[in-house]
Amino acid sequence: MKMKAQNIDNYRLTSLEEPTDEMLAQLMEGVGKAAIESSAKAEEELHHRLSETANIIASRRLQRKSIYNG
Repeated sequence: MKMKAQNIDNYRLTSLEEPTDEMLAQLMEGVGKAAIESSAKAEEELHHRLSETANIIASRRLQRKSIYNG
């Protein structure tokens, strides 16, 4: 039985009320989804920065080549 979203949103682990197994499962599911999204965004940013860096290096190599061969 799933707990209503508003109850999960309002629940805090510091609460005096012990969480039920269902509440813990829903909290962990939410944490898992957030972690997956965060990791995907971080990986996307990493690939973007690596691509930018590779383009900068390639551009500088071309500039040096033209200077030394020019």
